[in-house]
Amino acid sequence: MFKKILIPTDGSPLSCQAANAGIIFARSVGAEVVALHVTQPFAATIGFDGMAAAYAITDEDYEKAAAEQGAKYLKAVSDRAQTAGVKVTTRAVSNFNVADGIVQAAADEHCDLIFIGSHGRSGLSRLLLGSVTVKVLSLSRVATLVFHVKE
Repeated sequence: MFKKILIPTDGSPLSCQAANAGIIFARSVGAEVVALHVTQPFAATIGFDGMAAAYAITDEDYEKAAAEQGAKYLKAVSDRAQTAGVKVTTRAVSNFNVADGIVQAAADEHCDLIFIGSHGRSGLSRLLLGSVTVKVLSLSRVATLVFHVKE
């Protein structure tokens, strides 16, 4: 049914939980996995929390740190997939909007499923905090499976 599954990760414990479930699912259906990490460009951090001013970080330092961190997150997913006997490739992208980055990567990689985790927030917390998962659901043109992680 599914041949290529995109599994986005942000490296958090909850994201790792969803990635593990996605790998198990991929193994059960005989699919390969594309592990994805989306970073936001340096300019996005300046506008939202003044990080650059507070820490005197340069855009080169930010880009280098983001790439190293992303590689670490992707290696963890890749190692888990290899251990499970699932073919895996990794991809890191940068996008001002994480959900857009996920949806675009799924299209670029010709994935037929996005397997993504969700905190399962509802009510006011969902309204105030928003959700990358909800945005992916509204933007995606391919099937999206939402795995509700346990906190």
